[in-house]
Amino acid sequence: MTTKTRRKLLLINPAIQLRKGFLNKGVERVMPVALGLVAALTPPHWEVELLDESFEPFTFRPADLVAFTSFTPNAPRAYEIAAVYRQSGIHTVMGGSHASTCPEEAGQYVDTVVTGEAEGAWPAFIADFEAGQAKRLYEGGLADIKDIPHVQREIFKYPYSYDLVQTSRGCPMGCDFCTVTQLCGGTYRERDVEDVLDELEQTTRPLLFFIDDNLVNHKKGAEERAIRLFKGMVQRGIKKYWFSQAALNFADNDEVLYWARRSGCVIILIGIEAETIQALKDTRKNLNLKRGVDSYEKTFRKIHKHGIGILAAMIFGMESDKKEDLLARRDFIKNSSIDCCQSTILTPLPGTVLYKRMKARNQIVLQNYPSDWQHYHCMIATSDTASMDHREIENTMNDIWISLYNKDAMRRKMFRTLWNTRSLMTAYWAYSYNHSYGRMFLEGVFDTYPEGVDRKFEWKTRKRSFYLKFSDYILWLFYQTSWKRFADQFTGK
Repeated sequence: MTTKTRRKLLLINPAIQLRKGFLNKGVERVMPVALGLVAALTPPHWEVELLDESFEPFTFRPADLVAFTSFTPNAPRAYEIAAVYRQSGIHTVMGGSHASTCPEEAGQYVDTVVTGEAEGAWPAFIADFEAGQAKRLYEGGLADIKDIPHVQREIFKYPYSYDLVQTSRGCPMGCDFCTVTQLCGGTYRERDVEDVLDELEQTTRPLLFFIDDNLVNHKKGAEERAIRLFKGMVQRGIKKYWFSQAALNFADNDEVLYWARRSGCVIILIGIEAETIQALKDTRKNLNLKRGVDSYEKTFRKIHKHGIGILAAMIFGMESDKKEDLLARRDFIKNSSIDCCQSTILTPLPGTVLYKRMKARNQIVLQNYPSDWQHYHCMIATSDTASMDHREIENTMNDIWISLYNKDAMRRKMFRTLWNTRSLMTAYWAYSYNHSYGRMFLEGVFDTYPEGVDRKFEWKTRKRSFYLKFSDYILWLFYQTSWKRFADQFTGK
C-alpha cells in the first residue's frame, strides 16, 4: 500500500484591520466554523493548522497550501496575506461569502476560488491539487444536507467563548439586504436531529451558538423538529447556555419556548429591522409586514415569560428614512422591551438585491474596490439614499449610538430585562451584548465626540447621576453572587 505524502494545510481567518472593536473580548471573537468544515473534508494525511487573526496577528508560517475564508469587510486583509504566500510560490485558495459573490475579483488575488458550499467543491479541489492540476475556480453550489460533516473542532485551539453548530441551511425570506438566500438557497435544508445531537455531544464549551439563519423555520413540522432538538439536549444531558437567530414565529408555540429555555436558551436574535410599515417595505421584510408592527410587544412578552431575552437586529438608513425616522427608531428601541440591540446602518453587500439596486441608481459612494470593502461592516454609511446623504446618516447614527450605549441607558435596559425575565443570567447576557455592541459601534466616536462617552461608557462632561452610583452597588452584589461565573464563561475561561 502506497503511503500518502504528509502535507500541511494552513487555514487563515483574517481580521478587519480598521475596526478593532470586533476583537475586544472573547464574546466578539467567534470561531470560523466554515474552516472547521474544510478541515473535516480534508484527507487525514494532511496536517491542518488554524491561524485566527482575531486572537493573534499574522506571521508567516510554512505550508503546502493556504486557505482563507472571509466575509466582505475582511476580504482585503485576506488578499494582503495571500500575496505573501503567492510570492513564496505557495498555492492559495479562498472561499466564503465574499469569494462566492465576487469570484472574479477574488481570482485576481488568490490562485483558486471556491464558491458556494465547501462540501460540493473541496474534495475535488484537494484531489486536483495533489495531482498538480488545481483549477482556478470550483463551484460548490448547494450541498446535500446529508453530506455535511461534523465540524473538526480540534483545530480551534483559541479561547473562543462559544461552540458553533448548524442544524439547517437556507432561507426563503429573500430580504433584499441579506446574502443568505443567494448563497444558501431559498429552501430550508434540515439536518437530522439525532446527528445534530451527536455533534453537540462533541462540543466542549459551556456556551453555544446555533448559527442557523432561522432556528425554528417556516417549513411544515419545524416546531416539532425544534422541540425534538431541545428535548433531546435535555434528555442527553447536554448542558449548554445558548443563543440563536430566529424570526417572530419563534414565539408562536409555548412548548417550543418552554423546551428552548429548558435546554439552555438565554437570548434569541430576532430580525425586527424597523418599527414602521414603509421601512419594512423598503427591505422586503415580508414576514414582519404580514404580522404587523403592532405584534412586536406581544411577541416580546411571550418570549420573556419563559426567561428568554430578545436581541433585536435593527437597521437604520432605509431608502425612505429621514433623520426624524432614525431618531424615532432610536426611541422605539429605548422604549420597547427589547433587551439588547444590534443597531446597524443599511449596507449594500455584494450579491444582494440591495447592492444591485443601489449600484444601478448610483447611490454607492464607497466603491474603490477591493480596498473599500473593509468599510462594509454596517457601522459606517457606504451609500446615499433617496432621502439622506451618507454623511448625514453617519453623523446621526453616531449620536444615536451614544444615546443607546451610554452606561445609564444600558443599565436601565438591564434592570428592565431582569424584571421581564426574572433571570439574572438573561440580564447578564443582555447587558454584556449591549456593552459589546457599544464597543464596536462607538469605536470611532469615543475619542472624537467631546461631549460623548468615554471607553467605560461614562459621560465625559456630565455629572455622574445618583442612579449610576446606586446601581454600582447592586451590580457589585450581582457580580459577587453569580456574575463573575458568567463573565468567566463569556471570556472563554
